[in-house]
Amino acid sequence: MSEYRFALLVLSDSRSKDPSKDKVRPVFEEIIKKIEGRLVLYDVIPDEFELIKEKLIEFSESDVDVIITSGGTGLYPRDVTPDATKEVLDFEIPGIVNAILFETLKKTKRAMLTRMVAGARNRKLIINLPGSPKAVKEDLEFIIDVIPHAVDKLKGDPTPCGS
Repeated sequence: MSEYRFALLVLSDSRSKDPSKDKVRPVFEEIIKKIEGRLVLYDVIPDEFELIKEKLIEFSESDVDVIITSGGTGLYPRDVTPDATKEVLDFEIPGIVNAILFETLKKTKRAMLTRMVAGARNRKLIINLPGSPKAVKEDLEFIIDVIPHAVDKLKGDPTPCGS
């Protein structure tokens, strides 16, 4: 595949009131360029369970390859992104989250408090990332090289993974 199409869904009560304050998008767009990625869908919405589910379903039915969420992965009562994500997934891909956690624990023990989820719906890769631009940068940079392979496999590429 020559270009990978991304959707970014930012979950934040405060930023949804003024999306111009979102600092995740520029960081995100810079990183996805490394794999010829292009942001084609973007939204900033509040931390509302049903709204998150609706957006994930909408994005998964669009012409994107990867859906990244940013925010709502912690322990606050309104951090419901992982719960909403699990409800719409066809299946989970825990290795992505495990890899991010392994790498992030080298920097902060607080990483063990994350509730990120990764998986697939409708052959689209969905990954929850934290809400801070710094965390998005670190986490996405760590996994970005694996995303094309994951997308290709979800699209039906029969090439063995060891090739």
